[in-house]
Amino acid sequence: QVQLVESGGGLVQAGGSLRLSCAASGRTFSSYAMGWFRQAPGKAREFVAGISWSGGGTLYTDSVKGRFTISRDSAKNTVYLQMNSLKPEDTAVYYCAADQGVGPVVRGSSAYWGRGTRVTVSS
Repeated sequence: QVQLVESGGGLVQAGGSLRLSCAASGRTFSSYAMGWFRQAPGKAREFVAGISWSGGGTLYTDSVKGRFTISRDSAKNTVYLQMNSLKPEDTAVYYCAADQGVGPVVRGSSAYWGRGTRVTVSS
């Protein structure tokens, strides 16, 4: 089992920044691909960013490219999502996901999910 706990959400003005954290516990964190998803009110959950187990590969949805950065610190069993130049349309609950394969992470079929952290961007 892998337990994931997100933190770092909050209220920020448009153009501001936030850094989300996802702390993992349980099985070997370093062997898991990780990802961030978000779900806005009334919308389906969508993929935001993913990172390979080594950290050497990253992937982003087009709407966040150049603004968001995913990274991981295996020593701290934590994955981060640095969000800059935030827009009102980034408002959502952000979820952390983990799986042994990058494919399931990107497809949204990860084995493990956190409970989410809310991000609200005011205009």
